Parts: sequence; C-alpha cells; structure tokens
Amino acid sequence: FFSIKIYKSKNSSMKLAIFALLASVASAFTVAPMAKPATALNADITSMAGATAPLKGFDPLNLATLGSEETLLWFRAAELKHGRVAMLATTGYLVQGAGFHFPGQLSSGVSFESLSSMKPFDAWNAVPDAGKAQILFTIFLAEVISESKGVHYMKGGDLPTIVFPPIDFSGVDASTVATKRNRELNNGRLAMIAIMSFIAASNIPGSVPALIGNPAF
Repeated sequence: FFSIKIYKSKNSSMKLAIFALLASVASAFTVAPMAKPATALNADITSMAGATAPLKGFDPLNLATLGSEETLLWFRAAELKHGRVAMLATTGYLVQGAGFHFPGQLSSGVSFESLSSMKPFDAWNAVPDAGKAQILFTIFLAEVISESKGVHYMKGGDLPTIVFPPIDFSGVDASTVATKRNRELNNGRLAMIAIMSFIAASNIPGSVPALIGNPAF
C-alpha cells in the first residue's frame, strides 16, 4: 500500500512537471504587447497647415476620415511632395514655353533646343534611356533621403523637407514658418492644377479654353 502511494505521488509530480514545461514553451510563442508610441500625432485637417481661406478644411470626398491619423499624415506628405514637384514642373514649362532653354546638347543628337519645341511626352520619349535612368535614380534617392530622416512623420516626426538645396528654418519665427508652410501648400495645389492643365492643353486640343491659341501649347 505504501509503495502504491509513492507511485501515485511520483506520477502526480511528473504530470505537474510536464504541464509546467508545456506552459513555459507556450509562453515563448506568445506575442508581447506592442509599446504605444510616446509621441501623440494629433492630426486634424482643420488645424493642419494649409487649412486656409477661402477653402479651409476643403475635403468633399472625406479623404481625411478614410483611415487613421497615420493615414492622414501620409496624405499630407504626399500632397506636399507632389506640390513641390508640380511647382518645379510648372515653372519649367513656362520657362520653356517662353523660348528659354539650356544651350548645347543633352546627348549625342539630342539638343535642348529640339526638346524645347516638343510636347512634354514627346520630349520625355526623346531623352535617351541612360538619361531617364539618371532622372529616376535621382528621384528615388531624394525619396529615400526624405523618408529616412529621424522619426518618421507617420510616427509624430517632421514632414519631409526639401533635400536640395537644404534650407534651415531653425532661426525663423514660428508664426513666419507657419505662414510659409501655408503658402507652400497652397502654391503647390495651384501648381498641380496648372501642370495638369498644361499637359492636357498640349495633348488634347481645345481641352483648356483659356490656353487655346497659345503657341506654348
């Protein structure tokens, strides 16, 4: 009888040991809770830069409520980048339309003068493949640099800054910086509309009534 009790006691201890071992193995595969970011985003379309008269908070498609605050900040960064590119494109188009262009050759058999007389898509097609690759690589490099600076803007960091030339606004008054940000966004929005109109007018005659008869288009 005594030996039977010892056997039962050892059997129970073995079961407990096996249970403890299984529990420890299971806990090793349990996902640890993710720490919440220390920086609050507080992204709100009515208080963000660019929310100015006469279309303050203009969002007819409710894109600002499409996702989370991170989504809204991603939309803002995309708007900012596209606006900057559109301002460069619009300026370049106007300069070229006025008859100004770089002297010399872009490559063998392709002059800047010949490119300036072409429509945008035709001019792009005339650029050699090596030139296109350089342009695309430069864009890629600028994108990587702007997305890799410090804390990401979707995590509470600063929005993408201009890669080249770098501009330091650290010594500028906060209200002045806010005004400049509003101007940059609004000018970028107008430039996006402008460059789309220019391309449409160049490729679809009569699509932009205000540009009909303009020799630049």
